Amino acid sequence: MSSSFGVYLIGFIILVIGLALGARLAGVPSTWIAVGVICLVGIGILSAVKKTQGKPGGPTGGPTSGPSGPPRY
Repeated sequence: MSSSFGVYLIGFIILVIGLALGARLAGVPSTWIAVGVICLVGIGILSAVKKTQGKPGGPTGGPTSGPSGPPRY
């Protein structure tokens, strides 16, 4: 697990906990809070993977490093 993935996921989980506590204080039934938490954690995981996923190749889709052979002069 990359560092940015972990930080993103921890932040999202803290957000979900805050929303769940707010819903509890507002009188939302516990069953619906659990459903919302499960859905939001799933969305958080999908978002974290998407945001921290490396892009293949450079801007044109080719290799990210220079030419693989000896330099041409």
